[in-house]
Amino acid sequence: MHEFTNSSLAVEESRRAAEAARTSAERERLLVRSVPCTHRQIAGQLRALVDKAMGEAGLWAPEHAALALKQCEGEAHEAVVVLRAFRQSLKRGYTSETIDTRTMFVERRISSAFREIPGGQILGPTRDYSQRMLESDFARESAAAAAAFLAEFEKDIDPTRLRAPTCFSKVTDLLRAEGLLRPVDEDESREVVDITRSAIRFPAPRSARLQALARAETGSIMALAYAGMRGQGGDHPTIGEVRVGLVAIRVADARGRVRSIGRIRVTESENISKIKVKKKDAVPYLSLGYGLCFGQNETKAICMGMLDRGMRIKGGDFRPATSDEFVLYHTDGADSWGSLRSLALPAYAEFQSELELLREAMARRAASRAQPSAEARV
Repeated sequence: MHEFTNSSLAVEESRRAAEAARTSAERERLLVRSVPCTHRQIAGQLRALVDKAMGEAGLWAPEHAALALKQCEGEAHEAVVVLRAFRQSLKRGYTSETIDTRTMFVERRISSAFREIPGGQILGPTRDYSQRMLESDFARESAAAAAAFLAEFEKDIDPTRLRAPTCFSKVTDLLRAEGLLRPVDEDESREVVDITRSAIRFPAPRSARLQALARAETGSIMALAYAGMRGQGGDHPTIGEVRVGLVAIRVADARGRVRSIGRIRVTESENISKIKVKKKDAVPYLSLGYGLCFGQNETKAICMGMLDRGMRIKGGDFRPATSDEFVLYHTDGADSWGSLRSLALPAYAEFQSELELLREAMARRAASRAQPSAEARV
Protein backbone atom coordinates (compact mmCIF):
# COMPACT_ATOMS: atom_id res chain seq x y z
CA MET A 1 0.00 0.00 0.00
CA HIS A 2 2.84 2.34 0.85
CA GLU A 3 4.57 1.64 -2.48
CA PHE A 4 1.30 2.19 -4.33
CA THR A 5 0.78 5.54 -2.62
CA ASN A 6 4.29 6.68 -3.46
CA SER A 7 3.80 5.62 -7.07
CA SER A 8 0.51 7.52 -7.29
CA LEU A 9 2.16 10.63 -5.86
CA ALA A 10 4.97 10.38 -8.39
CA VAL A 11 2.50 10.11 -11.26
CA GLU A 12 0.54 13.11 -9.97
CA GLU A 13 3.73 15.16 -9.57
CA SER A 14 4.78 14.27 -13.11
CA ARG A 15 1.36 15.29 -14.42
CA ARG A 16 1.54 18.63 -12.63
CA ALA A 17 5.07 19.26 -13.89
CA ALA A 18 4.03 18.49 -17.47
CA GLU A 19 1.02 20.82 -17.21
CA ALA A 20 3.22 23.59 -15.79
CA ALA A 21 5.71 23.14 -18.65
CA ARG A 22 2.91 23.33 -21.23
CA THR A 23 1.51 26.47 -19.61
CA SER A 24 4.98 28.02 -19.62
CA ALA A 25 5.36 27.30 -23.34
CA GLU A 26 1.96 28.88 -24.00
CA ARG A 27 3.07 31.96 -22.05
CA GLU A 28 6.15 32.29 -24.27
CA ARG A 29 3.94 32.19 -27.37
CA LEU A 30 1.70 35.00 -26.10
CA LEU A 31 4.31 37.06 -24.26
CA VAL A 32 4.77 39.51 -27.15
CA ARG A 33 1.15 40.62 -26.55
CA SER A 34 0.46 41.03 -30.26
CA VAL A 35 -2.84 40.13 -31.90
CA PRO A 36 -2.94 36.31 -32.18
CA CYS A 37 -2.78 35.17 -35.80
CA THR A 38 -5.65 33.00 -36.96
CA HIS A 39 -5.19 29.61 -38.56
CA ARG A 40 -6.79 31.03 -41.72
CA GLN A 41 -4.09 33.71 -41.87
CA ILE A 42 -1.42 31.03 -41.52
CA ALA A 43 -3.02 28.91 -44.25
CA GLY A 44 -3.15 31.90 -46.60
CA GLN A 45 0.15 33.67 -45.92
CA LEU A 46 2.44 30.76 -44.99
CA ARG A 47 1.20 28.42 -47.68
CA ALA A 48 4.62 26.88 -48.38
CA LEU A 49 4.95 25.81 -44.74
CA VAL A 50 1.36 24.55 -44.66
CA ASP A 51 1.93 22.56 -47.88
CA LYS A 52 5.09 21.04 -46.39
CA ALA A 53 3.28 19.98 -43.22
CA MET A 54 0.38 18.44 -45.15
CA GLY A 55 2.72 16.54 -47.43
CA GLU A 56 4.73 15.01 -44.61
CA ALA A 57 1.59 14.19 -42.64
CA GLY A 58 -0.10 12.61 -45.65
CA LEU A 59 -3.28 14.62 -45.08
CA TRP A 60 -4.78 17.30 -47.33
CA ALA A 61 -6.37 19.67 -44.82
CA PRO A 62 -4.99 23.24 -45.10
CA GLU A 63 -6.86 24.68 -42.13
CA HIS A 64 -6.03 21.74 -39.86
CA ALA A 65 -2.36 21.97 -40.90
CA ALA A 66 -2.36 25.70 -40.14
CA LEU A 67 -3.95 25.03 -36.76
CA ALA A 68 -1.29 22.41 -35.96
CA LEU A 69 1.48 24.85 -36.92
CA LYS A 70 -0.04 27.52 -34.68
CA GLN A 71 -0.33 25.03 -31.82
CA CYS A 72 3.32 24.00 -32.27
CA GLU A 73 4.59 27.59 -32.76
CA GLY A 74 5.75 26.86 -36.29
CA GLU A 75 7.77 23.75 -35.34
CA ALA A 76 7.03 21.82 -38.53
CA HIS A 77 8.18 18.39 -37.34
CA GLU A 78 5.98 18.49 -34.25
CA ALA A 79 3.05 19.80 -36.30
CA VAL A 80 3.44 16.83 -38.66
CA VAL A 81 3.26 14.43 -35.70
CA VAL A 82 0.08 16.18 -34.48
CA LEU A 83 -1.45 16.00 -37.97
CA ARG A 84 -0.60 12.32 -38.38
CA ALA A 85 -2.23 11.54 -35.04
CA PHE A 86 -5.33 13.45 -36.16
CA ARG A 87 -5.29 11.63 -39.49
CA GLN A 88 -5.31 8.26 -37.74
CA SER A 89 -8.49 9.23 -35.89
CA LEU A 90 -10.43 9.83 -39.11
CA LYS A 91 -12.72 7.26 -40.65
CA ARG A 92 -11.87 6.15 -44.17
CA GLY A 93 -15.11 6.20 -46.08
CA TYR A 94 -13.86 5.85 -49.65
CA THR A 95 -10.91 4.99 -51.82
CA SER A 96 -10.43 7.56 -54.56
CA GLU A 97 -9.85 6.94 -58.21
CA THR A 98 -6.29 7.46 -59.48
CA ILE A 99 -5.84 11.19 -60.05
CA ASP A 100 -5.19 12.23 -63.63
CA THR A 101 -2.64 15.04 -63.83
CA ARG A 102 -3.28 15.38 -67.55
CA THR A 103 -6.58 17.03 -66.60
CA MET A 104 -4.89 19.33 -64.07
CA PHE A 105 -5.89 22.98 -63.85
CA VAL A 106 -2.32 24.16 -64.39
CA GLU A 107 -1.02 27.07 -62.31
CA ARG A 108 2.64 26.55 -63.16
CA ARG A 109 4.35 24.36 -65.77
CA ILE A 110 7.98 24.46 -66.79
CA SER A 111 10.50 22.27 -68.58
CA SER A 112 14.27 22.51 -68.61
CA ALA A 113 14.57 19.79 -71.28
CA PHE A 114 12.83 21.75 -74.06
CA ARG A 115 12.55 25.45 -74.70
CA GLU A 116 9.30 25.10 -76.62
CA ILE A 117 6.70 22.69 -75.22
CA PRO A 118 3.08 22.11 -76.26
CA GLY A 119 1.09 24.88 -74.59
CA GLY A 120 4.20 26.87 -73.72
CA GLN A 121 6.10 27.42 -70.50
CA ILE A 122 3.87 28.79 -67.72
CA LEU A 123 5.94 30.42 -64.97
CA GLY A 124 2.99 30.93 -62.64
CA PRO A 125 3.61 31.71 -58.94
CA THR A 126 7.35 31.43 -58.25
CA ARG A 127 10.27 33.37 -56.82
CA ASP A 128 12.84 31.55 -58.94
CA TYR A 129 13.64 34.68 -60.92
CA SER A 130 13.90 37.12 -58.01
CA GLN A 131 16.90 37.98 -55.88
CA ARG A 132 17.13 36.18 -52.55
CA MET A 133 17.47 39.41 -50.62
CA LEU A 134 15.81 40.29 -47.33
CA GLU A 135 13.05 42.81 -48.06
CA SER A 136 12.40 45.19 -45.17
CA ASP A 137 9.10 46.30 -46.71
CA PHE A 138 7.46 43.24 -45.22
CA ALA A 139 8.06 44.67 -41.76
CA ARG A 140 5.73 47.56 -42.60
CA GLU A 141 3.09 45.60 -44.49
CA SER A 142 -0.50 46.45 -43.61
CA ALA A 143 -3.96 45.25 -44.60
CA ALA A 144 -4.47 48.41 -46.63
CA ALA A 145 -1.23 47.85 -48.55
CA ALA A 146 -2.22 44.26 -49.28
CA ALA A 147 -5.62 45.36 -50.59
CA ALA A 148 -3.99 48.03 -52.77
CA PHE A 149 -1.57 45.48 -54.23
CA LEU A 150 -4.39 43.10 -55.14
CA ALA A 151 -6.44 45.91 -56.69
CA GLU A 152 -3.46 46.96 -58.82
CA PHE A 153 -2.82 43.38 -59.88
CA GLU A 154 -6.43 42.74 -60.89
CA LYS A 155 -6.59 46.06 -62.77
CA ASP A 156 -4.17 44.69 -65.37
CA ILE A 157 -6.36 41.66 -66.10
CA ASP A 158 -8.47 42.03 -69.25
CA PRO A 159 -11.60 39.83 -68.86
CA THR A 160 -12.11 39.78 -72.62
CA ARG A 161 -8.80 38.01 -73.13
CA LEU A 162 -9.39 35.26 -70.58
CA ARG A 163 -9.58 31.81 -72.08
CA ALA A 164 -11.22 28.63 -70.83
CA PRO A 165 -8.98 26.28 -68.85
CA THR A 166 -6.84 24.08 -71.07
CA CYS A 167 -5.44 20.65 -70.32
CA PHE A 168 -1.86 19.93 -71.32
CA SER A 169 -0.28 16.70 -72.47
CA LYS A 170 2.92 15.49 -70.85
CA VAL A 171 6.27 16.62 -72.19
CA THR A 172 7.59 13.09 -71.72
CA ASP A 173 4.95 11.80 -74.17
CA LEU A 174 7.09 13.32 -76.93
CA LEU A 175 9.98 11.06 -75.94
CA ARG A 176 7.75 8.00 -75.55
CA ALA A 177 6.43 8.54 -79.06
CA GLU A 178 10.01 8.24 -80.39
CA GLY A 179 10.75 5.15 -78.29
CA LEU A 180 13.49 6.97 -76.39
CA LEU A 181 11.91 6.61 -72.95
CA ARG A 182 11.33 3.28 -71.30
CA PRO A 183 11.32 1.77 -67.77
CA VAL A 184 14.56 0.91 -65.99
CA ASP A 185 13.12 -2.52 -65.23
CA GLU A 186 10.18 -3.58 -67.34
CA ASP A 187 9.48 -6.54 -65.00
CA GLU A 188 9.14 -4.34 -61.91
CA SER A 189 6.32 -5.19 -59.50
CA ARG A 190 3.21 -3.05 -59.94
CA GLU A 191 1.65 -4.16 -56.65
CA VAL A 192 -0.16 -1.32 -54.87
CA VAL A 193 0.29 -1.29 -51.09
CA ASP A 194 -0.80 1.15 -48.39
CA ILE A 195 2.14 1.88 -46.09
CA THR A 196 -0.18 3.43 -43.48
CA ARG A 197 -1.85 0.05 -42.95
CA SER A 198 0.97 -2.43 -43.41
CA ALA A 199 4.67 -2.27 -42.62
CA ILE A 200 7.12 -1.78 -45.47
CA ARG A 201 8.95 -4.94 -46.48
CA PHE A 202 12.13 -4.92 -48.52
CA PRO A 203 12.65 -4.97 -51.38
CA ALA A 204 9.71 -2.56 -51.40
CA PRO A 205 7.47 -2.24 -54.48
CA ARG A 206 7.56 1.07 -56.25
CA SER A 207 4.14 2.11 -54.92
CA ALA A 208 5.43 1.82 -51.34
CA ARG A 209 8.60 3.74 -52.18
CA LEU A 210 6.68 6.62 -53.75
CA GLN A 211 4.22 6.77 -50.83
CA ALA A 212 7.08 6.91 -48.35
CA LEU A 213 8.87 9.60 -50.34
CA ALA A 214 5.68 11.67 -50.59
CA ARG A 215 5.48 11.65 -46.75
CA ALA A 216 9.24 12.06 -46.25
CA GLU A 217 10.88 15.14 -44.76
CA THR A 218 11.85 17.50 -47.57
CA GLY A 219 15.28 18.31 -46.17
CA SER A 220 16.14 14.63 -45.75
CA ILE A 221 15.37 13.61 -49.31
CA MET A 222 17.02 16.78 -50.60
CA ALA A 223 20.25 15.78 -48.84
CA LEU A 224 20.17 12.29 -50.37
CA ALA A 225 19.23 13.59 -53.81
CA TYR A 226 22.11 16.06 -53.67
CA ALA A 227 24.42 13.24 -52.59
CA GLY A 228 23.23 11.34 -55.66
CA MET A 229 24.13 14.26 -57.90
CA ARG A 230 27.63 14.32 -56.39
CA GLY A 231 28.32 10.66 -57.14
CA GLN A 232 26.61 8.72 -54.37
CA GLY A 233 23.68 7.78 -56.58
CA GLY A 234 24.82 8.43 -60.11
CA ASP A 235 21.82 10.54 -61.12
CA HIS A 236 22.00 14.05 -62.53
CA PRO A 237 18.68 14.36 -64.37
CA THR A 238 17.15 16.91 -66.68
CA ILE A 239 13.71 18.11 -65.63
CA GLY A 240 11.30 17.00 -68.32
CA GLU A 241 8.44 18.81 -66.66
CA VAL A 242 7.34 20.24 -63.33
CA ARG A 243 3.69 21.15 -63.07
CA VAL A 244 1.72 22.63 -60.18
CA GLY A 245 -2.05 22.83 -60.18
CA LEU A 246 -5.42 21.58 -59.04
CA VAL A 247 -6.57 18.02 -59.71
CA ALA A 248 -10.03 16.56 -59.14
CA ILE A 249 -10.56 13.83 -56.57
CA ARG A 250 -13.21 11.31 -57.63
CA VAL A 251 -14.79 8.49 -55.66
CA ALA A 252 -17.43 5.89 -56.47
CA ASP A 253 -20.63 6.10 -54.41
CA ALA A 254 -22.68 3.16 -53.12
CA ARG A 255 -24.31 2.76 -56.53
CA GLY A 256 -21.01 2.76 -58.37
CA ARG A 257 -21.43 6.26 -59.78
CA VAL A 258 -18.21 8.28 -59.91
CA ARG A 259 -18.50 11.59 -58.07
CA SER A 260 -16.10 14.52 -57.80
CA ILE A 261 -15.66 15.53 -54.15
CA GLY A 262 -13.32 18.47 -54.71
CA ARG A 263 -9.87 19.45 -55.90
CA ILE A 264 -6.45 19.49 -54.26
CA ARG A 265 -3.23 21.21 -55.28
CA VAL A 266 -0.31 18.94 -56.14
CA THR A 267 3.18 19.26 -57.58
CA GLU A 268 4.34 16.70 -60.13
CA SER A 269 7.87 16.26 -61.44
CA GLU A 270 9.08 14.01 -64.23
CA ASN A 271 12.87 13.79 -64.37
CA ILE A 272 14.71 12.40 -67.38
CA SER A 273 17.95 10.47 -66.92
CA LYS A 274 20.22 8.72 -69.37
CA ILE A 275 20.66 5.01 -68.61
CA LYS A 276 23.94 3.37 -69.55
CA VAL A 277 23.81 -0.19 -70.81
CA LYS A 278 26.43 -2.90 -70.27
CA LYS A 279 25.78 -5.06 -73.30
CA LYS A 280 28.15 -4.57 -76.21
CA ASP A 281 26.80 -2.35 -78.98
CA ALA A 282 23.59 -1.72 -77.00
CA VAL A 283 22.02 1.72 -77.37
CA PRO A 284 21.62 3.83 -74.21
CA TYR A 285 18.12 5.01 -73.43
CA LEU A 286 16.24 7.50 -71.29
CA SER A 287 14.39 6.65 -68.11
CA LEU A 288 11.94 8.51 -65.92
CA GLY A 289 12.10 9.45 -62.25
CA TYR A 290 8.72 10.43 -60.85
CA GLY A 291 7.62 12.56 -57.92
CA LEU A 292 4.24 13.86 -56.78
CA CYS A 293 3.34 15.54 -53.49
CA PHE A 294 0.71 17.76 -51.89
CA GLY A 295 0.73 21.52 -52.44
CA GLN A 296 3.42 23.52 -54.20
CA ASN A 297 6.68 21.91 -53.17
CA GLU A 298 8.81 21.63 -56.29
CA THR A 299 12.02 20.84 -54.43
CA LYS A 300 10.44 17.79 -52.86
CA ALA A 301 8.87 16.54 -56.09
CA ILE A 302 12.17 16.86 -57.99
CA CYS A 303 14.10 15.08 -55.22
CA MET A 304 11.45 12.36 -55.13
CA GLY A 305 12.01 11.77 -58.83
CA MET A 306 15.78 11.53 -58.36
CA LEU A 307 15.51 9.00 -55.53
CA ASP A 308 12.78 7.06 -57.35
CA ARG A 309 15.07 6.61 -60.34
CA GLY A 310 18.05 5.76 -58.14
CA MET A 311 16.21 3.05 -56.19
CA ARG A 312 15.06 1.38 -59.42
CA ILE A 313 18.64 0.58 -60.42
CA LYS A 314 19.61 -3.00 -59.59
CA GLY A 315 23.11 -4.17 -58.81
CA GLY A 316 26.25 -2.12 -58.34
CA ASP A 317 27.95 -0.95 -55.17
CA PHE A 318 25.93 0.02 -52.13
CA ARG A 319 25.22 3.72 -52.14
CA PRO A 320 22.85 5.37 -49.67
CA ALA A 321 20.86 7.22 -52.34
CA THR A 322 20.11 3.98 -54.25
CA SER A 323 19.24 1.72 -51.31
CA ASP A 324 15.49 1.63 -50.73
CA GLU A 325 15.98 0.39 -47.16
CA PHE A 326 18.39 3.23 -46.31
CA VAL A 327 16.32 5.93 -48.01
CA LEU A 328 12.91 4.94 -46.66
CA TYR A 329 14.06 4.25 -43.10
CA HIS A 330 15.96 7.51 -42.72
CA THR A 331 13.82 10.14 -44.44
CA ASP A 332 10.56 9.94 -42.49
CA GLY A 333 10.59 13.20 -40.54
CA ALA A 334 7.96 12.17 -38.00
CA ASP A 335 9.79 8.94 -37.12
CA SER A 336 13.16 10.69 -36.97
CA TRP A 337 11.81 13.54 -34.85
CA GLY A 338 10.06 11.19 -32.45
CA SER A 339 13.10 8.96 -31.98
CA LEU A 340 15.50 11.85 -31.42
CA ARG A 341 13.14 13.78 -29.12
CA SER A 342 12.72 10.67 -26.99
CA LEU A 343 16.36 11.12 -25.94
CA ALA A 344 15.25 14.17 -23.92
CA LEU A 345 12.64 12.18 -21.97
CA PRO A 346 13.39 10.75 -18.48
CA ALA A 347 15.72 7.75 -18.56
CA TYR A 348 16.86 7.84 -14.94
CA ALA A 349 16.54 4.12 -14.16
CA GLU A 350 18.44 2.96 -17.25
CA PHE A 351 21.23 5.51 -16.79
CA GLN A 352 21.60 4.78 -13.06
CA SER A 353 21.91 1.05 -13.81
CA GLU A 354 24.64 1.83 -16.34
CA LEU A 355 26.45 3.95 -13.72
CA GLU A 356 26.24 1.14 -11.16
CA LEU A 357 27.71 -1.35 -13.62
CA LEU A 358 30.48 1.09 -14.52
CA ARG A 359 31.31 1.76 -10.86
CA GLU A 360 31.43 -1.95 -10.10
CA ALA A 361 33.76 -2.52 -13.07
CA MET A 362 36.07 0.29 -11.88
CA ALA A 363 36.09 -1.12 -8.34
CA ARG A 364 37.04 -4.59 -9.62
CA ARG A 365 39.82 -3.10 -11.71
CA ALA A 366 41.16 -1.12 -8.74
CA ALA A 367 41.05 -4.24 -6.56
CA SER A 368 42.90 -6.33 -9.15
CA ARG A 369 45.65 -3.71 -9.39
CA ALA A 370 46.01 -3.51 -5.61
CA GLN A 371 46.32 -7.28 -5.18
CA PRO A 372 49.85 -7.73 -6.69
CA SER A 373 51.23 -4.85 -4.56
CA ALA A 374 49.95 -6.49 -1.37
CA GLU A 375 51.54 -9.83 -2.33
CA ALA A 376 54.87 -8.12 -3.12
CA ARG A 377 55.05 -6.63 0.39
CA VAL A 378 54.51 -10.05 1.94
